[in-house]
Amino acid sequence: MANEFTNVDAEQLKHCWTQRRLSRDPLDLSGVWRYREILPFIDYRQHTPITLREGNTPLLEAPHAATYAGLERVEFKHQGYNPTASFKDNGMTVGVTKAAALGMKRVACVSTGNTSASMAAYAAAAGMQAIIFIPHGNIAYGKLAQALEYGAVTLQIKANFDQILSLVRQVAERLKIYLLNSINPFRIEGQKTIAVELLDQRAWKVPDWIVVPGGNLGNISALGKALRELRALGMIENCPRLVVVQAECSAPFEELFTRGIGALKPVEKPETLATAIRIGDPVSWPKALQEVTDSTGVVEKVTEQEIADAKAIIGRCGIGCEPASAATLAGIRRLVEKGTISKKEDVVAILTGHVLKDPDFVHGYHTTGLRAPNGEFINSRFGNKPVVMPNDVEEIEAFLRQSTR
Repeated sequence: MANEFTNVDAEQLKHCWTQRRLSRDPLDLSGVWRYREILPFIDYRQHTPITLREGNTPLLEAPHAATYAGLERVEFKHQGYNPTASFKDNGMTVGVTKAAALGMKRVACVSTGNTSASMAAYAAAAGMQAIIFIPHGNIAYGKLAQALEYGAVTLQIKANFDQILSLVRQVAERLKIYLLNSINPFRIEGQKTIAVELLDQRAWKVPDWIVVPGGNLGNISALGKALRELRALGMIENCPRLVVVQAECSAPFEELFTRGIGALKPVEKPETLATAIRIGDPVSWPKALQEVTDSTGVVEKVTEQEIADAKAIIGRCGIGCEPASAATLAGIRRLVEKGTISKKEDVVAILTGHVLKDPDFVHGYHTTGLRAPNGEFINSRFGNKPVVMPNDVEEIEAFLRQSTR
């Protein structure tokens, strides 16, 4: 399909996208398909997109988090407001639409949780069978519950993410099943719209930094691609610097970036309580490295304690997120302390998933306590343990008078 905006200038395109916010057309109600001019490989007139009104996620200011990080100001682009509560929906709507256009009846993925939830929902909406492969015992129940609810065939494999991905690629090829992991190029194309919507919401004012958690690295690849394309279209004059933050025991990309030469060395047994980024051999690392390098960005790693504390701080802003998302704030804090990011710079962090994706983590941090995969105890520095009280109005009144903030 030809791009209908080939001969239209950037300001006209911006105006068109703004006007679509007033439309009731199902495509315009989607925060992905509203920007369909940058998705010209789908003839949406012939193949109706599979949409659940994804995108449309808020850009939230968080003063308390900014203070914690050492910044004057920080914004969170919260992808947890998507239909299945993670950023995966932006890519999955495009990936499943492409699968339908190709006449596929079955789709598959290997997932630590968010991808499986998203694929199951969009496959159900498309009338396809979803087949999900997950590491046995290594998935947050809030995510597994979604895949089960949406009717996916769910296989728990006794192996880690990277081993399962190799297996699934073989199965998909043998049985002609459409694979929808982030290696799928159409997933990446859909995820580009996160950056487009972010800049649209900021009236096209480009931040100094965009910070994302790093797992399989498809997201940073997509964001970088979007920014380059927007600049080529004349919609922005410059690109922000990109930051990828990984958990310290699942940080092969950070190790590669720090080393500065050679290829990525996989982590055979990646470990972190932030299950969404527990990936030791990210398939998108070459593209991610190119995007970070071209933007003069950086890669950082953070501890389990730093992730847990940052997550609690984000919560104190009235913003809930899954553990992997909180790696962004933890990474920003480290980079401010190092002097890489200055106090006055304009920073946007991508929160990839909703707080209820991993409720066990939340409960553990605030009540019984958490232990890192290596057995070390995580201090609940910002814990908020519930208080057991008798059925006595006088005692409750006395307690509340003392606890007034």
